[in-house]
Amino acid sequence: MAEDRRDSARPREKPHLIADELRTLIASGELGEGDSLGREPELVERFGVSRPSLREALRILEADGLISVLRGVRGGVIAHRPDQRMTARTGSLVLRARNVSLADAFEARSLLEPLAARAIAARRHRRTAIAELRAPIGVQEEAIEEPERFVIANARFHERLVSLGGNRTPAIVIEMLDEIVVRSVMSVSDIDDVAGSPATRRRGLRSQLRLLELLEAGDPAAEQHWRDHMAGVGRMLLGQEASRVVDLLVRDG
Repeated sequence: MAEDRRDSARPREKPHLIADELRTLIASGELGEGDSLGREPELVERFGVSRPSLREALRILEADGLISVLRGVRGGVIAHRPDQRMTARTGSLVLRARNVSLADAFEARSLLEPLAARAIAARRHRRTAIAELRAPIGVQEEAIEEPERFVIANARFHERLVSLGGNRTPAIVIEMLDEIVVRSVMSVSDIDDVAGSPATRRRGLRSQLRLLELLEAGDPAAEQHWRDHMAGVGRMLLGQEASRVVDLLVRDG
């Protein structure tokens, strides 16, 4: 125990300190997606370190998915904002290590979304939230014959539903779970299996529109309606893959 305390008290090495500083700039938004941090000689001068120390710091951030190092005359270090794919990659490793099934991951998603529906229905000023949910429904209607575009708009609806529930943390969890479940299914299936048939997509849209009716009326039944909806989506989406352990390593590109 004493040794653990000594380890945590040791000063961090220079590459880790540089990585920490740049990670903070990216996480805080001071560095946005695609912003240039500069070229290697400029960064060496900025941080007053040797080239090997800088390169070690950049390797740490590159492994985290927070930067890309471009070589050549027009090269440099490019920042990347954390997104659901990055979160999903890390989350998938944890879930895989603990033998968590796709059904289990989807069930977590199914628990959160109905609670968001309940929160919106109980809100006095909910018209803005309902209007925001109509936008991805409109895109889905337009893309009913385009599976890939439909799936993207559908995911957007689910993510907006949870974010409009009032708590940002579940919204981030939903983004991660959606990325994990859909990409895991697609690693052994194709886009048509994920999107379902056009008739299935239309049924899903009718259910979304019914949810909006219940939300608009402030009806507590919105929660149970969406719970039933998610149960049906899970059966359709997972099928025979429900018991398969979460694994994004097959398709991480």
